[in-house]
Amino acid sequence: MPDIESLAKLPGLGPNSVTLLCKAGINDAAQLRDIGAVAAYIAVLSSGQKTSLNLLWALEGALTQRSWQQVARQDRLRLLLAVDDLMHALHTSPP
Repeated sequence: MPDIESLAKLPGLGPNSVTLLCKAGINDAAQLRDIGAVAAYIAVLSSGQKTSLNLLWALEGALTQRSWQQVARQDRLRLLLAVDDLMHALHTSPP
């Protein structure tokens, strides 16, 4: 059963981020934890929604209890490479 409120309670995810996730079929925090920030970001893009890399940073920050700014500084390259790898594995173009 979806629990959208659990997404809204994650640190750093605002209403717009929650809406993007729900429209991509990610309806609760457990599902987000299961697939991870990279796959969730790609799911949002694949659903035809426009977003920026700030969503990726925010998703990773929500899952690791850090601010999106800290994630962007410390994990930018790792996350971008992971997005690229998964996009290639799925045979789609990176954002």
